[in-house]
Amino acid sequence: MIDFSKYTIDKTATLNHALVQLNNLSSDILTLFVLDGKKLYGTLTDGDARRALISGVLLTDSLDKIVNKNYHAIHSNENPFLKLKDMGSVSLLPFVNSIGEIVKVYNLKQLNSILPIDAILMAGGKGERLRPLTDNTPKPLLKVGSKAIIDYNIDNLLQNGVESINVTVNYLAEQIEKHFEAPIDGIKVRCIKEPRFFGTMGSVKLVNDFKHDTVLVMNSDLFTNIDLADFYRHFLENGADMAVASIPYTVNIPFAIFDLEGRNIKSLKEKPTYNYYANSGIYLFKRKYIDMIPKDEKFNATDLVELLISEKKNVIRYPLLGYWVDIGRPEDYSKVQDFVKHIQ
Repeated sequence: MIDFSKYTIDKTATLNHALVQLNNLSSDILTLFVLDGKKLYGTLTDGDARRALISGVLLTDSLDKIVNKNYHAIHSNENPFLKLKDMGSVSLLPFVNSIGEIVKVYNLKQLNSILPIDAILMAGGKGERLRPLTDNTPKPLLKVGSKAIIDYNIDNLLQNGVESINVTVNYLAEQIEKHFEAPIDGIKVRCIKEPRFFGTMGSVKLVNDFKHDTVLVMNSDLFTNIDLADFYRHFLENGADMAVASIPYTVNIPFAIFDLEGRNIKSLKEKPTYNYYANSGIYLFKRKYIDMIPKDEKFNATDLVELLISEKKNVIRYPLLGYWVDIGRPEDYSKVQDFVKHIQ
């Protein structure tokens, strides 16, 4: 979220005033939002200003004469992700409330998307298989390259315009809370402490400030470049109640396998290969299904998946095509330390 005051100007200002303000933006995006009081009235770009001068508009004339009223904006009742498809080459996109006031401005040059979701990262585990590294440091804060594991996932969320970010904590919680004391790019990451271990989905019940109808839950210790925008698009296009990101898993059998009928061998399969999709620990689902999660009980993400399936809900898989590592063992941690050198 950016400070958009430098991009605003009143419609009563002169063209000369606007040119000075555009010049002050220097190498920034040369766009001004023209206001009528506090309400968005139109836009003015450096190109608009040049064309106005060529057509004979005076430097002393007010912007009311040249403002572009055919502007793009996201309104509070619209899905910004879907609206972006019609944006064209827009660089700055205002979000306006129900009475037409600018609430925030998105810099589309810095964002991959704007996802209307609430994100919850699970960061309460003890990371016991990584001891002694996790004796005094929670696993999400272990460094991969130059930054903590969890920060790669936070960055991915921020680059996709996610502003409602929650982290559930337990083991060595105070360290993670301190890590997120200051806002990141203007976004406050909220830490929610479990009174005890509630599993990989139970602590979702502790979040009480949801902004959107879709929730993303993921393990915080995953090292992945999952395309969150494509994940969300897949969720919407398939009318899903829940989508589970999945990773391909191949099993190679180094022997000939019998196809049996009782004790009789019907045929042989010579060194077969079986392809499966495995759970990646990343989920999108409709917020209303949080009501199905029991309160104050241990409840895992797989429990919610099975519960929704049993209720005949539309539970789909999303094939994760990028890289994905569950940093659970020392060899996994060593693997990503080497891998990150090639992507930074």
